[in-house]
Amino acid sequence: MNDAKRAHTDRVIAAALRDRQSREAGYRERALKIYPWICGRCARTFTRDNLRELTVHHKDHNHDNNPADGSNWELLCLYCHDNEHARELDAEAARLAGAADAPGTGHATAQPFANLKDLLNRGRS
Repeated sequence: MNDAKRAHTDRVIAAALRDRQSREAGYRERALKIYPWICGRCARTFTRDNLRELTVHHKDHNHDNNPADGSNWELLCLYCHDNEHARELDAEAARLAGAADAPGTGHATAQPFANLKDLLNRGRS
């Protein structure tokens, strides 16, 4: 590859990385404003001191799907986030191996905040 092509490729890659970082910073900040700083799986709570360990997980795994209401996001600690993606990889491997109906091969179904609105409203009554 000649120097001109290499420089162009380097610029394209650098721009893509900047765009991704900017997009991630935007939805992360919004998610942290919308949701309580609690892991949606293990319920571990976070403070400013350890907030870097709380990640934004895209429920549909599409990092470009960032609705303003946060409906495609959930906050997960690093460990639960890694586990969620490992589960997806395991499920795909099971599907490829023909075990599509094996237990535990689907998406996670936990909804830890499903009745949060009702609980909050009950406390106001």
